[in-house]
Amino acid sequence: MVRKWYFYTSLAIIIAFLSAGFKPLKIDANQWFLIKNPDGNRYLYPSQEQEDYTNLNIPFTGNLFIGFKEALGFKESEGKYKKINSLGYMGKYQFGTETLRSVGIYDSSLFLRSPKMQERAFVALLSKNKSILQDVIKKYDGTVVNGILVTESGILAAAHLGGAGSVKRYFKHNGKVFIKDAYGASIRSYMKAFGGYDTSLIVANVNAVANVN
Repeated sequence: MVRKWYFYTSLAIIIAFLSAGFKPLKIDANQWFLIKNPDGNRYLYPSQEQEDYTNLNIPFTGNLFIGFKEALGFKESEGKYKKINSLGYMGKYQFGTETLRSVGIYDSSLFLRSPKMQERAFVALLSKNKSILQDVIKKYDGTVVNGILVTESGILAAAHLGGAGSVKRYFKHNGKVFIKDAYGASIRSYMKAFGGYDTSLIVANVNAVANVN
């Protein structure tokens, strides 16, 4: 009887000991990465807010030319090469037929089917606008006009939106004239949103055309 008592007691102790090994440990979460700021910088991630991760809708590609063209393409069409808006503007960079002709493209259907052609058309238009706006760029690049720091990339983006003539009119009135497209996007907003990118590799050429070969 005593031996049985020892057996069951020992068994109960062994079971209790083994069970204790499987109990979840209480771990104190270290929140240093969320609440402390030892270097004086502000970080967005990691974050405890789910919306910080779900509302990321603009790709970040830096201030190089690829960053400029991808940011502008995303603004125009969300980067969709086959998009046609309600006014008939086409492709990733939303070209009109008249603008396409100005860079040597006459087949809109082919243009929509060819990402390579669209990228070349975009560069050709930048070259053309850079040539037309050379005096404006030289005079205003690095200055503040109507609260906006003017840069070459901002000027070229604004010209893409409204044309080189609209950009000249904007600066003629010292940025005080409100010029916008049919959807409400303004020259000033593009000047601000797309300023600070490196567009130095774009060669000014008023006769630039897209090489479609």
